[in-house]
Amino acid sequence: MPCSSGGTALSIIHFWALIFIYIWAGPHHLHYTALPDWAQTLGMTFSIMLWMPSWGGMINGIMTLSGAWDKLRTDPVLRLMVVSLAFYGMSTFEGPLMSIKAVNSLSHYTDWTIGHVHSGALGWVAYISFGAIYCLVPWLWNRKELYSLKLVNWHFWISTLGIVLYISAMWVSGILQGLMWRAYTSLGFLEYSFIETVAAMHPFYVIRALGGALFLAGALIMVFNVWMTITSGEPESAQDNAPLQPRLVPAE
Repeated sequence: MPCSSGGTALSIIHFWALIFIYIWAGPHHLHYTALPDWAQTLGMTFSIMLWMPSWGGMINGIMTLSGAWDKLRTDPVLRLMVVSLAFYGMSTFEGPLMSIKAVNSLSHYTDWTIGHVHSGALGWVAYISFGAIYCLVPWLWNRKELYSLKLVNWHFWISTLGIVLYISAMWVSGILQGLMWRAYTSLGFLEYSFIETVAAMHPFYVIRALGGALFLAGALIMVFNVWMTITSGEPESAQDNAPLQPRLVPAE
C-alpha cells in the first residue's frame, strides 16, 4: 500500500531525527557510573526526545494500513507486520522511560533490561523480518502463493505467546531483582544476599525458557513453510502476471 505525500515526509523526518538524536542517547546506559553527571543527563534528555520520532514512525506505519484493517482477519502476514509496529511503539516508549535516572536506578543491571531489549528484538525486529520473508519468498522464487497460510497463523500465535511469556517474566523478574537489591535492614545492612536474589529468579527463568522455546518453535514452522513454498509451491504463470486487457466490443 503506497504512502501518501504526508506519510513520505513523516518517514523522512523520522529517519533523520533518529540519526541525529540517537548518537547522543548512548550515555543512558551508563547512569550511576564514573561517567560525568552532565553526560548522563545529556543521554537521558536525548533518550526522552527519541520518543517523538520513534512514535512518529510507528504512527506512520499504522496510518499507512488504515484502509486495510479488514485484511487483518484474513492475511496473517499483514497481522505479523501490524503487531511488529505495536511492539516497536511499546519498546520505544519503554526505552526513554528507562533512561530516566529515577527509573534507571531500579531497572539497571536487572532482567527488566533483558525484557525491554527482547520486546524490541523479538516483537519488532523479528516480526517485521518474518513478514518480509513471507512476502518476498513467493516473489523471488516465482510462486503463486505461500505453501500454507494456516501455518503462518500457527507461527504467529505460537511465537506471540512465546514473546508475551518471555518479556512478562523478565519484567517481573527485573523489578523483583531491583527491589531485592535495594532492600536494607533497620541496621543498614543488605536484607538479601546475592544468592537469595538468584534463587528468587528461578520460576521466572523457567517461564522465560518456555517462552523462548515457543518462539523458536514458531520460527521452525516458518522455515518449513518457506521450504515447502520453494520446493513444492505452484509456479506463477506468465498469464497471472499479465496486465488485464480491455474487452473489445464490436462497433455497431
